[in-house]
Amino acid sequence: MINHAYKILLLTLTFNTLYIKTNAQTSGDGKITAKVVDAQSNETIPFASAIVMDRKTKAVVKGMQADLNGNLIVTGLPKGVFTFKVSFVGYQTMVRDSVSISDAQNSINLGTVKMKAARGTALKEVAITAQKSTMQLGIDKKVFSVDQSLVSEGGSASDLLQNVPSIQTDVDGNVSLRGSTGVKVLIDGKPSLIAGGDIAQILQSIPASSIESVEVITNPSAKYDAEGQSGIINIVLKRNKKLGLNGNIGLTAGNRDNYNGNASLSFQNNKINLYGNYGYRYGNRPGSGFNNILYKTPDPVTGLTFADQTMTSTGLDKSHNAKAGIDYYLTSKDILSLSGGFNKRNQKDGDLTMIYKYGEGRNPLDFSSRNNNGTGSGNSYDLNFDYSHKFQKQGEELTFNFGYSTGDNDRFQEFNTAVYSRAGVPVSEQLELLRNINNGDNSNYNIQADYTLPMGKFGKIETGYRSQIRYSDNNTQALKFNNSTSMFDQDYALSNLFDSKDQVHALYLNYQNQYKNFGYQIGLRGEDALLNTRSGGFDNAGNVTFTPGKIDYQRLYPSVYLTQKFKGEQQIQLNYSRRVNRPRPWDTNPFTDYSNILNWRRGNPNLLPEDVHSFELSYSKFWPKVTLISSAYMRRTNDLIQRVRSAPDSDGITITTPYNLTRDISSGFEFISKVDVLKAWNFTANVNLYHSDIAAAPAYGIKGNSGFNWNTNVTNNFVLPYSITLQVKTEYESDQVMAQGRRNANWSTDAGAKYDFLGKQASLSFNVRDIFNTRKWSMDFEDDYTKTEFQRRRLGPVGNLTFSYRFGKTTFMKKPKKQDQQEIRSDEGSF
Repeated sequence: MINHAYKILLLTLTFNTLYIKTNAQTSGDGKITAKVVDAQSNETIPFASAIVMDRKTKAVVKGMQADLNGNLIVTGLPKGVFTFKVSFVGYQTMVRDSVSISDAQNSINLGTVKMKAARGTALKEVAITAQKSTMQLGIDKKVFSVDQSLVSEGGSASDLLQNVPSIQTDVDGNVSLRGSTGVKVLIDGKPSLIAGGDIAQILQSIPASSIESVEVITNPSAKYDAEGQSGIINIVLKRNKKLGLNGNIGLTAGNRDNYNGNASLSFQNNKINLYGNYGYRYGNRPGSGFNNILYKTPDPVTGLTFADQTMTSTGLDKSHNAKAGIDYYLTSKDILSLSGGFNKRNQKDGDLTMIYKYGEGRNPLDFSSRNNNGTGSGNSYDLNFDYSHKFQKQGEELTFNFGYSTGDNDRFQEFNTAVYSRAGVPVSEQLELLRNINNGDNSNYNIQADYTLPMGKFGKIETGYRSQIRYSDNNTQALKFNNSTSMFDQDYALSNLFDSKDQVHALYLNYQNQYKNFGYQIGLRGEDALLNTRSGGFDNAGNVTFTPGKIDYQRLYPSVYLTQKFKGEQQIQLNYSRRVNRPRPWDTNPFTDYSNILNWRRGNPNLLPEDVHSFELSYSKFWPKVTLISSAYMRRTNDLIQRVRSAPDSDGITITTPYNLTRDISSGFEFISKVDVLKAWNFTANVNLYHSDIAAAPAYGIKGNSGFNWNTNVTNNFVLPYSITLQVKTEYESDQVMAQGRRNANWSTDAGAKYDFLGKQASLSFNVRDIFNTRKWSMDFEDDYTKTEFQRRRLGPVGNLTFSYRFGKTTFMKKPKKQDQQEIRSDEGSF
């Protein structure tokens, strides 16, 4: 398996070397310049990509990116006739045909290239095509266009994120970035309240077909929220960007009764933009696993030495996800926007756990089973009001946002525990029946204002204010069956009331400027954060006593970005930012969760926020057929939050509680490369090699741990005859160290194919995720008391068949001038 992963890495590096050598072009003294701006707002588009192609042979001669101010300068061009293309995620590609460089005219200025989302709209000597770049590099983020991902078609957002470089998701939907789980996940730039803010359930509830792009921000600037140890992942949902009336529908059916449906409709003219989309997901999640524990010191009373658990699980997620909005152009410089979203979720799951306890020599002590059945439901709503005003000075802008979201999350669980034998002797079946009723209500408020002021040769200033306030109220009522009365009585020891108010108020200031090929951005963000919690526990008489908690701090978060461009379409960037990883409210709840029979969980009201210092040095190079982005990074986390397992009691039960340990230093190298091997074949490869060093914390029995880890993935895209496209993706993750053990290696392969017909208005696609049934999540824990082997996995590959149909006609277009028509063409293509 490791050899397989090394072959992938070797193949990637080989192709990089091969195409760097074979695609060198004859140089000359020709030059093309242009400035790239948004057609609607006239705001510059930094880091837009441009390529120059030989008009006759279609060979790529040069490629490069725009600078901070949207300026494109392509030098070293030979004499000839070329095609000039400009692309950026979220925009249609702009094409200028028949650009001629000769001895008489070796410098061509194309002026302002206005990029617009509408297909078929004619601009002066510029055409719009359907293709857009799958990867873009900005000053503080990478943007990946994922709306044409074949291997995640019919899946969830969690499935789709597995295909994005730098991101990993485990079998339960937990997300990590460059190997770190301390990542902030946003939906359209804001936190989501789906399932009470549980990221894994949020991602399971959103269909992959609703997502347009994913922004990966590994070292955010002062403009962004400072939360997130390893950075921010922003999932951008689809919205209308085409003139006229347009729409599409998609239907998916998969094995194990998995179904998806999505539809969107939009209308836009020069005054309004109306859009709406709806997605339905019906997903089954069967799984299995085990949890085997060795107790290093047998219990002196019971003699307990081993405990083996085997688990089979079922899960069914049903969700409705809708988004709609309107943009109204009050004037040419004022836009008023109103948008709303709705998510309705129903969940049903079950776990059957068999527990075998043994003494020394595997002498049977106890055999029991627990049947855990649960149902959950929830609704969430969000409403956003946005206003933007463009001033007379180009690029000067004021934006305002008010956002409100609310949601409820209810869950009912029933635990049926049966004991079949004790001390190796069969006994009459002993039953214990418990019920948990969980009710949660959450609401979020977001108020934000941002102002941008360009100052010409003196650079640009960005400043703004943001307030985020979240209220949460969660209650757990535990019931225990009374055999004498055949009624359920409240179990006060297991019942809990918990509410919290989490608020962050922030001011930021960014300054950008560029001198020749050197650009820099300096920022400072100040935050005032306060988390108030109340945990209510009951006595035997049912009286409740509240225990308050408070985390209150003010911090400054500086950020610095330095960028130097060199000849040959290459650049180096050095950046630093300070970050924070705040404890979630439920991490501070001291109430004990007993749902796992051998490993209880408990919050810690004394948790401190993690203090993170992040450094990154990146190098990017653009060849005609190869894009390479490489990064060296180092992240120091003080007051590291890790979950620590206690010593077992006489029944073998351990309690896991989060604590602040000393510090963690993670450092590594990451490589992302897109290679156009042939006209019909390209691939994107990602390799991340990193070292983690977790310091010892003797007060909690942590001896410290360090180790080298790496992961890689390769996504191949093929264009086959008869309008068929094929995508194959393989990923590998090595062992990863943790504070009390390691996570074991894992690999998987996904594949998908699509057939376009009816003039590309319709398509039929088929994909299989985890073809070889190898994707699993397993860990080994070891401390002074126990040694544990744990594994969870889904059962078998998942296949989906999807039919999609697109309809509509772009109207309200300005017709091209007759003399320009021969220079305007559509350049359709596949990734």
